[in-house]
Amino acid sequence: MQTLAIIPARGGSKGIPRKNVLPLLDKPLIAHTIHAALLAESVDRVVVSTDDEEIASVSRAYGAEVIMRPPELASDMAKSEDALLHVLDHLDQTEGYRPDLLVFLQCTSPLTSSGDIDGTVGKLIEEQADTALSVVPFHYFLWHGDEQSGADGVNHDKSFRLMRQQRTPEFVETGSVYVMKVPQFRDVQFRFFGRTAMHEIPVEHWQEIDEPADFRIAEDRIRRLRRDAVGAGLPARVRALIMDFDGVHTDDRVLVSTSGEEAVSCSRSDGMGIELLRKAGLAMTVISKEQNKVVAARCAKLQIECTHGVETKLPLMLRWLAQKGIAPEEAVYVGNDVNDLECMAAVGCSVAPADAHPRALAAAGIVLERSGGRGALRELAELLLDKGCVEAVQ
Repeated sequence: MQTLAIIPARGGSKGIPRKNVLPLLDKPLIAHTIHAALLAESVDRVVVSTDDEEIASVSRAYGAEVIMRPPELASDMAKSEDALLHVLDHLDQTEGYRPDLLVFLQCTSPLTSSGDIDGTVGKLIEEQADTALSVVPFHYFLWHGDEQSGADGVNHDKSFRLMRQQRTPEFVETGSVYVMKVPQFRDVQFRFFGRTAMHEIPVEHWQEIDEPADFRIAEDRIRRLRRDAVGAGLPARVRALIMDFDGVHTDDRVLVSTSGEEAVSCSRSDGMGIELLRKAGLAMTVISKEQNKVVAARCAKLQIECTHGVETKLPLMLRWLAQKGIAPEEAVYVGNDVNDLECMAAVGCSVAPADAHPRALAAAGIVLERSGGRGALRELAELLLDKGCVEAVQ
């Protein structure tokens, strides 16, 4: 079974000019939906339909194919279904490509996940349906009314009020994911036909970008979702934190004076994070290859142990843990380069700052949003404390 995902994205947004390519955290708005579609296991191919060259360029850069649509299919009155049919016709005529299922994704729903897509496709198959859509539960009371008759309930009888568990479940169409069988869709030319299945997605994934304020709301939700996902990778019990110095406590630069003295750049925010963890009783140490005395000076100010000038870190780390009576599985190691890989592999959770070496990023169980020397340790400290997994060592 071949499944094609199509993301319509016209360039003529009037409410928010260039909406589909405006930045939302770390990438353009449309790139969030492209990323989810590419990660979806049920999707074989991802195509963006647009009339706009800037959208086309951004979409290609983030891994989607692009099919340009004519201006008459990109007006305010043009239907999404017309854009979908145009893509199907184009691929049929140019390649003889005829997918079995079509996944219609809205690029203005940036919190859509690959799981939301796979779940909606799976629901269609599971229920042997012809169409499917993503929904969220709806528990509110709707009203309508006019000047003559006044207000009356739409989905309830206003003369008495049932408790939530007594009411018939209702759902809201999220507008983010639709799935349909292609042959029937080409016949009826509308997204709903035959038997329709509903896939319930997390409420926190329901977000449409219509107003400028929606960007800020979506950014807050994405940060929270990412934070929750990162926190899920932490051990339930953390008794020790071992850190590299350069590229973790510092931004990996060194400043050299004319007299040859070296200085590094650290973050006061990181220092506060370390202080919070120290007060929580977490055992901490720095193990660094760097021989400069600045390592010891910084660690002394932070009131944590350190060893520097270490070529092979793993034996020293294991001895330090054994002396503390801490199992490696109860430890977190933060590293940023290839000489940290052995230690990262030996502990319960390995962590890398956002700007770490690619091999350290690949080895890390958790990749932080912030860079070394620029808040990475504060971010980790807040994650550890928020999750409540720090256990004091006596």
